[in-house]
Amino acid sequence: MTDTTGPRPEILYWHLWTDDDGVSHQTRCSLSEFELKGVGNAAPQWNNRQERSEATVVYTVQPVGWIGDWHENPAPQWIVVLSGRWWIEAMDGSRIEQGPGEFSLGEDQGCVPNDGRKGHRSGTIGDVPAMLMTVQLHVPPVRRPCHLK
Repeated sequence: MTDTTGPRPEILYWHLWTDDDGVSHQTRCSLSEFELKGVGNAAPQWNNRQERSEATVVYTVQPVGWIGDWHENPAPQWIVVLSGRWWIEAMDGSRIEQGPGEFSLGEDQGCVPNDGRKGHRSGTIGDVPAMLMTVQLHVPPVRRPCHLK
């Protein structure tokens, strides 16, 4: 390794998680545990390998004006915006907006209904559909923000 590799990278993401009282929150987190390593015969690159698990990939196209009223994510899942824009609102009132290339970890399972709210709401922004790719992880949710590094 030489000094031309640059500093260890960080990739920011939002984490929608549930606290011990069953309330969903959003916390800004970062993937930071990168290792500079080659893959096969390729030159070294920064890799952040997550634990292996079963997963299901689901592509979603949310129409213009779509709103998903209060619901929980079906499983802990990475949600990547491919095109368009969307918003996500947690039970605590925090709301984020995301566009192409941004992603979040949806892990709000086990919320307790509170004043008509349970999990999160989400919807499209603008005059084009929001196209998303989700990677549903077949693992139990963790009730702690930013546990994936």
